[in-house]
Amino acid sequence: MENKLLNTRDIFAYFLVAATGAFIQLIIGTLAQDWFPITYVQSLTIGYLAASVAGFFLTKIFAFNSKNKSKSHREMIKFSLVTILSFCITVYGSDALYQLTLITTGQLKVKIPFSIKLVDINKLFSQLACMGVSFTSNYILHKKFTFYDTGFYERLKKLLAK
Repeated sequence: MENKLLNTRDIFAYFLVAATGAFIQLIIGTLAQDWFPITYVQSLTIGYLAASVAGFFLTKIFAFNSKNKSKSHREMIKFSLVTILSFCITVYGSDALYQLTLITTGQLKVKIPFSIKLVDINKLFSQLACMGVSFTSNYILHKKFTFYDTGFYERLKKLLAK
């Protein structure tokens, strides 16, 4: 299969995997903030970490069809590097955007009908917007870096063996 960047099958599969991760992140982060006395950034971090664990395996198997077990170690390292960047975008970007929305629009909360739950629109919007940016950067980096065989490791091993 060719490895072009805008492969429709890869984008669709990655979207499904990312949507699963986003759902995990939103649910766990929301529950953590409701149940424990933690900050918005701490709840984002907990949700992000939980989603990242499942994300590696789902992305490897379903999104980019990379089932070669001999490359799993190096793919985990590359995945971790991409995850650190994505973490910064999602967690710190969401917090910065949240603070900006508080300044520009004020606090916006909506009560879910037939419930006592208040949804913080500023936090939800900020998190979803930054998750979208993170989705785009992750797709490109995973496609062209994490699960792409550049031959770098083989060349490095040969160089070190001399």
